[in-house]
Amino acid sequence: MKPMEKMPQLTDRVALLRNRARADDAGLFLHELVAAEIKERLIEVNRTFNSVAIVTGFPDFWQKEFPDATVVADDEILALTPASYDLVLHMMALHWANDPVGQLVQARHALKADGLMLATCFGGQTLHELRASLAEAEAVVAGGLSPRIAPMGEIRDLGGLLQRAGFALPVADGTPMTASYGNLFHLMHDLRKMGETNALAHRPRHFTMRNIITEAASVYVENFGNDEGRIDATFEIITLTGWAPDESQQKALRPGTATTRLADVLGTQEKPLNGKD
Repeated sequence: MKPMEKMPQLTDRVALLRNRARADDAGLFLHELVAAEIKERLIEVNRTFNSVAIVTGFPDFWQKEFPDATVVADDEILALTPASYDLVLHMMALHWANDPVGQLVQARHALKADGLMLATCFGGQTLHELRASLAEAEAVVAGGLSPRIAPMGEIRDLGGLLQRAGFALPVADGTPMTASYGNLFHLMHDLRKMGETNALAHRPRHFTMRNIITEAASVYVENFGNDEGRIDATFEIITLTGWAPDESQQKALRPGTATTRLADVLGTQEKPLNGKD
């Protein structure tokens, strides 16, 4: 029997933790926006959550937002007790997961029946301007490309992860946000304060050549400069919603079991597909 092959590693966890340790409160403005949005969504759910767990790489921030919650790191094995929580929040970390489905499966196992899971992460449109500018600059200066920005999932793909993880009533939605910066160097400085600089396992292990950065800055202004003489950067926040399965939840009817015709509900005349009366 062949030994089980190890899953390819997207993220260098040592580098990721080092980057997060450099983050500061001033750089967590997106977390503040996400926290406000999550609280609004929980109000709309209209349910009291007595046992809350939060999975995140930024424990201090999220503990302040939810003081009564159990906060754990987004390690490959989550320190969550099975079937113990009626709400699990996986906050701003899934885009760095080597096994995102495994993270969601563990979150579902931690929920009680009919418990709610909300996950937020960066989506595929995030920093698309920076990605394109660096790629063009490196191709011009060095004649090749290096992995510099994590490949973030598209909303449809991320929504599919909920189904693979076994959640009921899965929903995925995205919110694009635009931040404005004086130049590329200001953006890169902000990414450092966010703890979101390059932690890819196969990233270049040497400093990027200065002329690549200056060329990228020029490309960025040319392609993504705004009317105010600044540059725009997109951050797409994906929110995943899923429930731990329970018999009390609504289920779709089987085809052919409906008792009312759609035409009667709409007040229209039903016509056969062949166009004949």
